[in-house]
Amino acid sequence: MRVYVPLTLSGLAEAHKNGELGPGPIAAFAVTPALREWYVSDDIEELEYAALSRAAQASLRQLAGTPQAPRRRVVVAVDVPDGAAVPDPDRGLDPSALGEVRVPGPVPLSKAAAVHVDATDAEADVAAAAAALGAADQGDDDAQFTVDGAEDHDLMWFGVQEIPQLIA
Repeated sequence: MRVYVPLTLSGLAEAHKNGELGPGPIAAFAVTPALREWYVSDDIEELEYAALSRAAQASLRQLAGTPQAPRRRVVVAVDVPDGAAVPDPDRGLDPSALGEVRVPGPVPLSKAAAVHVDATDAEADVAAAAAALGAADQGDDDAQFTVDGAEDHDLMWFGVQEIPQLIA
């Protein structure tokens, strides 16, 4: 099962140093039944992109809470055994939890399939979005527009062997 783990560049550096994502439980996103129902598609690539996008939003939330982290969203795509990632049954119907899963323990970074990171030209928009996130959560339409601006930037794909260059 492919899961998408939201991080920051600082979190990626820590995972690289430790050789694993964790400790558990690890919050991640995946193609869950609730995500399938919400997205209304049978195309697995579209569904995985939706799960990746949800993880990118969670990465933005991490950035909002970590002002010293570089303003680039990071998502690590990791393969875990089927059944290792499970949705929280108490949040299954919560729209903010669509696709959210928990992996109970640490995951070796060697299980990562790819790393998705914002390009450097997205930093200003991501920084503005992270700063506006609180106001957007309170219903401020202008702030929501700023937050949505970060989503105009697609995350770039990197191989796991490129992590040292990403965190340098």
